[in-house]
Amino acid sequence: MMARVVGAGKRRGQPLSAAAIEMIAGRFRILGEPLRVRIIQELETGEKTVSQLVEAVGSTQPNVSKHLRLMQEAGIIGRRQEGNLVYCYVSDESVLRLCDAVCTSLGERLSRDAKVAAELNRGMARRR
Repeated sequence: MMARVVGAGKRRGQPLSAAAIEMIAGRFRILGEPLRVRIIQELETGEKTVSQLVEAVGSTQPNVSKHLRLMQEAGIIGRRQEGNLVYCYVSDESVLRLCDAVCTSLGERLSRDAKVAAELNRGMARRR
């Protein structure tokens, strides 16, 4: 199977190098952790302090800080310091678009599944 470039503005059918594929997989690995997705969701509305994120996601400060560091190293999250406070923000807006695309796709799939389930339930009700 050969990977292909997909997405708006990209030429389809262009093979990707092994290095490019690894970079893409690395980005998905970073986003594959539920706590990181929750952190991104919190930062979607604007920057927040680490303390605000800890409270919002219901985790510990060391755990949130570890995930923030990993996302910062991946170029997804940025940070700035103001006195004793560290503010975090989404530095790569494409991550928000990716999350929106995934949510839209899942919503459409669940909607189709719900329609099929309703149809099956109607069929079962007629047999009773």
